[in-house]
Amino acid sequence: MVAGWTKHGDGRTLAPGEVVKPGERLSWPRMVGFGAQHVIAMFGATFVFPLVMGLDPNVAIMFSGVATILFLLIVQGKVPSYLGTSASFVGGVLAIRAIFGGDTPEADAIVTGAILVAGLVLALIGVAMHVLGVQVINRVFPPVVTGAVVMLIGFGLAYVVADVYWPQDQWIALITMTVTFLIIVLFRGFVGRIGILLGLVIGFVLSWLADRVFGDITAFNATAGKVDTHPRVSFEAVAQADWIGLPGMHWPAFEFSAVLLVLPAVIALVAENVGHVKAVGEMTGTDVNPSMGRAIIGDGVATAVASAAGGSPTTTYAENIGVMAATRVYSTAAYYIAAVIAILFGLCPKFGALVAATPGGVLGGITVILYGMIGLLGAKIWVENRVDFADPVNMVPVGAGIILAIGPVEQVISEDFRISGIALGTIVVLGGYHLLRAIADRRGTGVGGDGGPGGTTTAHPKRPVDPGREAAG
Repeated sequence: MVAGWTKHGDGRTLAPGEVVKPGERLSWPRMVGFGAQHVIAMFGATFVFPLVMGLDPNVAIMFSGVATILFLLIVQGKVPSYLGTSASFVGGVLAIRAIFGGDTPEADAIVTGAILVAGLVLALIGVAMHVLGVQVINRVFPPVVTGAVVMLIGFGLAYVVADVYWPQDQWIALITMTVTFLIIVLFRGFVGRIGILLGLVIGFVLSWLADRVFGDITAFNATAGKVDTHPRVSFEAVAQADWIGLPGMHWPAFEFSAVLLVLPAVIALVAENVGHVKAVGEMTGTDVNPSMGRAIIGDGVATAVASAAGGSPTTTYAENIGVMAATRVYSTAAYYIAAVIAILFGLCPKFGALVAATPGGVLGGITVILYGMIGLLGAKIWVENRVDFADPVNMVPVGAGIILAIGPVEQVISEDFRISGIALGTIVVLGGYHLLRAIADRRGTGVGGDGGPGGTTTAHPKRPVDPGREAAG
């Protein structure tokens, strides 16, 4: 159901064990409250990742709302989800900027052009899944491969923390990381789920206070590209920005080599969407597997549309699953409301300028957690699917691919075309696994498991397999 939700019970209360299903709703004032919760839950990562990728956070926030509406329409209201900024593209985007000129308008256009193509590829994969069935994707991307790609996307970004963010303010980075640790672990429920956002806000305030108490810092300045003395927090751009207006959108540009650098992220997005649909089906007690292909189509189309205007890539968000699980309200009405609120936020340039003023040290403390969590989600996929690493077909290409990503190792193909880091690692994992699996199966030397390709066994039938949720989204 896309619209015309039926009221659940009296519209005010839920009996023990009851849930508000996607086509139902509570009273409209309550639905507005639930929608606002979803905005807060997705907010932290949805503007942190554009900052990390050098994209406009206001555009990302606004188009997260547009993307959510597109997704809900494509899945015909059967899969509740909020689409926020995907972390899976960070490595590829940073590689593109290193090749095409850093933080320049030309590089911005090439980045969003590459993301747009990746979104279209994702949509085509969704069409194939819808027509041919989920088993096709499971054969191409078995759990050992999917887990490895998610892991190398996270761990392959370690150099960004070490070389870019942490040196900008080591003590603020350390304090921000520690505070975020404590919030996520000590607080249960809603506060814990927005720990990343709260940690970022606290780090921002501490940076501002440090300027007042200790004065400017002498450290690496990412804007200037060198060590100099500068304030940790500058509100100059905030003061100059308008209260109401369109964010800084731009048209994409296309470079084949840039597209190759972000295509590995598509594998992670497939895993994220499959996991999201399975989790929603488990929580609502409904069969949403027929909507699997539509969900991937929706995310692909949303990513293409957002990047066409200079926005960020999108994905379904784990934080919003947490909100649904806590409230037992799975109504898509809450997501339409959340989408409208996000679009209104995006139309406030002053807000975007405030977000963009986030100090690099704060981002260092936040991203070290986010990247680590993304990497360990790959291990979670292996554990839940009982991947057998006694089989060298599983162990060898996966180990090699992860090291290539973490390096990051660069393979020079020609003077104008190089593959490195996450892209190179993904190619080695995917190509190496299928090559070795074919050889082992032909020679009968694979160890394998009892559950199909990839030396894996089938995960417990009552436990939803959630492969590759974004750490903060």
